[in-house]
Amino acid sequence: MNILHQLVKDIPIPAMIKIRQKFDATKLENPIEVLRQELQKPGAVDRILHGQSVAVAVGSRGIAHIAEITKATIDAIRDAGAHPFIVPCMGSHGGATAEGQTEVLSHFGITEDLMGVPIRSSMEVIELAKLPNGLPIYVDRIASEADAIVVINRVKPHTAFRGAVESGILKMIAIGLGKQKGAEACHQLGFKYMAENVPAMAKVMIELLPIVFGVALVENAYDETCRVEVLPIEIVESREPELLEEAKARLPKILFSQLDVLVIDYIGKNISGDGMDPNVTGRYPTPYAAGGPDVSKMVVLDLTHETKGNANGVGTADFTTRRLVDKMDLDATYANGLTSTVCAPTKIATTLANQEDTIKAAIKTCNVLDYTTCRLVRIQDTLHLGEIEISTTLLEEARQQADIEILSDSYMWSFNEEGDLF
Repeated sequence: MNILHQLVKDIPIPAMIKIRQKFDATKLENPIEVLRQELQKPGAVDRILHGQSVAVAVGSRGIAHIAEITKATIDAIRDAGAHPFIVPCMGSHGGATAEGQTEVLSHFGITEDLMGVPIRSSMEVIELAKLPNGLPIYVDRIASEADAIVVINRVKPHTAFRGAVESGILKMIAIGLGKQKGAEACHQLGFKYMAENVPAMAKVMIELLPIVFGVALVENAYDETCRVEVLPIEIVESREPELLEEAKARLPKILFSQLDVLVIDYIGKNISGDGMDPNVTGRYPTPYAAGGPDVSKMVVLDLTHETKGNANGVGTADFTTRRLVDKMDLDATYANGLTSTVCAPTKIATTLANQEDTIKAAIKTCNVLDYTTCRLVRIQDTLHLGEIEISTTLLEEARQQADIEILSDSYMWSFNEEGDLF
């Protein structure tokens, strides 16, 4: 018998209950129509001239309606008589290769056939300038040769630093348009200075490149679009901090402040740049961000299909499964650490043979005297926190919260012959 299995086989897993967490569900009923109206406002498509080539920069996150949003933007540009094309705008994602970044877009329904325009993917960059601190500023060569550039992105809290701007249009410009070299440069001095370097780099790029506007998106806690704004480039710096505050207020969360064990079914780059959003888990890759629950031990069980083996974030967990490790693309995973300079999330967590043993290992090490009192939560991933599972030890606390609905009686998890839940 495997020694690790022997060590955990008698650890009890608590009975579970399904609950629904309730968040503000405000959303746009027709975000594409709102976008079309925004694109016709002064300072948007009217700035694009007939016959111009226009690079539409699109990133790698799982943004709601991203294919439809990209298509509507392209159609408006084409209706203006210009010639749009798509540039993957994602730093080192997609394994830091041109082919990989095109493939990432295809997973979101962004292909040449569906969009009706070329996708021009390259990792070749040019150096535009340097910041006063010496950091070089790079830009995608293909995008730099366009007559105009449009940037599409969601505004949300970053996972490793805090600032007036975090993830949004300015970060998309500084890091996304900079490709791997630009991302590497922006991260070179560490996340301690990202709140300064991201807007500083973006400001220089805005001055030197024909970026005309950004399409800024905000989502609610259910991963649905609740705001669409087309921002003329000169107001992005002032408007984005306001959108970030709204995004932070709408961030989904686990409605329990302290957990002994958090079990996460899936991590992946389509979920978060960190595989799982630290704003939800409370586990951050740097000391420059904070928030979320106090979690003693964290388990990740598997990778999403869309992440293509990129397991960035697995090192933030305490335990994982052989199934996940066998799916890892080490080159793609390690490229994140080498680019961001934060390598802890790309390490491989303590690995056990199956999901049952992995969960039991977390319970065994969560530092409670009586394992049957373990406060355990299981979520699908950090994007979907509406319906989750909690241990019965959290039931009374759940009943006291108006934003929680109890959905089931208690039950025990059933594992298959291989020791897995799914």
